[in-house]
Amino acid sequence: MKEIRVDSLSANQRLDKFLMKYFKAASSGFIYKMLRKKNIVLNGKKDTGKTILLEGDSIKVFFSDETFDKMRGLETSKAEYEYLKGINYSLDVLYEDDDIIACNKPAMMLSQKSNPDDISINEHILSYLINENGYSLEEYRVFHPSVSNRLDYNTTGIILASKTLQGQQKMSLALKNRTIDKFYIALIEGKLDKEITLNGAFTKDEENNKVTIINNNSDNVITCISPIASNDNISLVKIHLITGKTHQIRAHLASISHPIIGDMKYAGKAYKLHKDKYNITSQMLHSYITEYDGIEIKAPVPDNMNRIIEEEYGNLEF
Repeated sequence: MKEIRVDSLSANQRLDKFLMKYFKAASSGFIYKMLRKKNIVLNGKKDTGKTILLEGDSIKVFFSDETFDKMRGLETSKAEYEYLKGINYSLDVLYEDDDIIACNKPAMMLSQKSNPDDISINEHILSYLINENGYSLEEYRVFHPSVSNRLDYNTTGIILASKTLQGQQKMSLALKNRTIDKFYIALIEGKLDKEITLNGAFTKDEENNKVTIINNNSDNVITCISPIASNDNISLVKIHLITGKTHQIRAHLASISHPIIGDMKYAGKAYKLHKDKYNITSQMLHSYITEYDGIEIKAPVPDNMNRIIEEEYGNLEF
């Protein structure tokens, strides 16, 4: 028999969810079978797995040593941990507390890996936490820190990540209740010199990873846009993201004939013209300010975006 004492990192989640993370190599069917057969008990009693764990709770596991180690997937976890530890991470940390971390994502970097060999900003964050914050192998086995929001590969700016389960729960609730305010800046084609709120219905072409927004007054997607500076060729705008759908800002601006400069997918024929004129390799969309739990987090405007702003408007403060 082995006993697991629930610590602050593992509390406030269902027993079954904890067990599936702790016994990484076990199937959910195996976990529930062990609960039914009382091979896993909570505080000395049989449990369905739905009980919310409290700090100090006792989980007793009646496995052989061989089965216990096998179900934990210890070698796999150790190999993953050592791989992450060895990444030559590069991370611009904007804010950090005990539960969350905010970083400035560069262009040409994934928010999360889509293939096993990818190295996304999520891997950079994990490597940073292991090397700089002393995040232990045992902590990694119980909870994997991960990003809470995603930015497109070519979009720069603020990425939020949860360092703890408590941080993940708070962040998920804030995103669900829309108590996180996210503001972007973008350089867009044409002159836009008045504040507008865009509403629309959202559809996605999964095969081509492209969305369409029909402006029919639906509240399916809502984007508020305020001009900062504009001329006949290009406008610098601030965007308040009310909803958070895939490619929402890009598709919404394209739907009113103001595509983002450098947007390969939504700018159409103007893409090459903008790319050549401004000598850019990514879209001019930047997650600029995030307001969360009384904290304002700001990501510096990237150099290539600043260069265009100076060319078009001179020394502009915003």
